[in-house]
Amino acid sequence: MSPRSRAEIPWAVLTGHGPTRERYADKTFRRGPRQCWYWTAAISSSGHGKLRAGPSQNSEIVSAHEYGYALEFGVEALISTPVIRHSCDAPSCQNPGHWLAGTRQDNVLDYVSRSRLAGHALADTRGPAGRARAIRDAIKAAAPEDVEAAIRAAILAGQPGGAWQGELFSDELL
Repeated sequence: MSPRSRAEIPWAVLTGHGPTRERYADKTFRRGPRQCWYWTAAISSSGHGKLRAGPSQNSEIVSAHEYGYALEFGVEALISTPVIRHSCDAPSCQNPGHWLAGTRQDNVLDYVSRSRLAGHALADTRGPAGRARAIRDAIKAAAPEDVEAAIRAAILAGQPGGAWQGELFSDELL
């Protein structure tokens, strides 16, 4: 069975379901406006957050950033966008300010241009899913006053030699 296209998913029902919106907000670790807002629940093999959305009789498992995109920009914008890119290159990031509409070619060009930068998210030795899970686990395990240090340590753990590259287009380093 092939996966459903984005247009076949009942986004209006899913985004209109109050308990799902609350669960989405609860699973998003929000930080500064220019920092990554990490997903703290299920992570796919590609490093994207996964969310069961909608009322139980009509629920769907969707990518968290697609759900968030529909909430922020509207269902029509989501359906008309071939690919939602992450300017931060963190697939679990839920910060709408880091999302860019684009094509698969745009996404490939992003990867090619940045994947070999020392210390960059795309150069993480654990891959995108391993990196996303490490960050998620660090957030969940840390005391509130230690969470930023835990995120930084989780990111650095996947970088050979401790190389560091801050997020693109950001004043913040994480």
